[in-house]
Amino acid sequence: MENAQERKCSFQAETADIDLRIDSFLSAKNHDLTRSRIQALIRDGNIKVNNSHVKTSYRLRAGDSIELILPPSLPYQLNPEPLNLSIIYEDSSIIVLDKPPGLVIHPSPGHRDGTLVHGLLHHCNDLSGIGGIMRPGIVHRLDRDTSGLLVVAKNDMAHNFLSSQFKNGLINKRYFALVHGIPERDEGRIDLPISRNPVKRKEMTVSSKGKRAITEWRIEKTLSEKFALLSVIIKTGRTHQIRVHMSHIGHPVVGDPVYGYKNSWWRKNNLPAEEIQDLIKRQMLHSAYLAFTHPDSGEYREFHAPVPEDMEQVIKKLGSFSINI
Repeated sequence: MENAQERKCSFQAETADIDLRIDSFLSAKNHDLTRSRIQALIRDGNIKVNNSHVKTSYRLRAGDSIELILPPSLPYQLNPEPLNLSIIYEDSSIIVLDKPPGLVIHPSPGHRDGTLVHGLLHHCNDLSGIGGIMRPGIVHRLDRDTSGLLVVAKNDMAHNFLSSQFKNGLINKRYFALVHGIPERDEGRIDLPISRNPVKRKEMTVSSKGKRAITEWRIEKTLSEKFALLSVIIKTGRTHQIRVHMSHIGHPVVGDPVYGYKNSWWRKNNLPAEEIQDLIKRQMLHSAYLAFTHPDSGEYREFHAPVPEDMEQVIKKLGSFSINI
């Protein structure tokens, strides 16, 4: 299993396959892959139709060329690892923690150990199994380099209850985002669909073919006339949503290696890029507030996590620059 390589399979849709959903078609062709697994492969960009990414609901047309990529397999046994988890709250059903930047949520081909899941397995042995072998207890995710609040389910009832709240937009989440430039208005709302990038399958993009995504933002503080600290609320939970939306409107998150500005922006704006590169190690995005109905008590619970030290240092540094244009 450790030496397994990426595998590719190709299929051609025939007349009999017209109007079949792509996930149904592929599950019939690959009996060792469940329909939910195929849907996950589609969402991760590992399945293309006519060399383009599609939704799980895509229906086949005669002559469609389908390519399926199976990532290298991971070992099915996860070994618990001691990690210094910042647990804010825990009971018999849930764990709420403050995730540090750099911590990956669950195992993947590029991250086989040292993930949050490994640490959770060491901390407790009663996580919900709904997330699957590699994602026990995981109800939602934060990007590796995004810090902040995360809720984990310790049993299947709690997992289903929390998942339903996420699906129906009943979970309240607020982030702090440090962005390039100062928006013209004090607050705004972005309602633009997001889909996987048709060329770069690990990236997301604003696209009319995507799923609806709503981001609301408000300026909390301006820094050196070139940066703003925003309070951001997301009404939907699309992959990379805040990063994609803020970049799309011309205010990408500071330090974002994928959707952000490069060193040329700093030089163009007479800012010492070299001086702060030692400070900015990741995108300056933090999940500061999380609120939901508790699966057992029915009580509405609210949790807060302060901006971490690395982000606080960057905010202070950028606020200290004297801009000469």
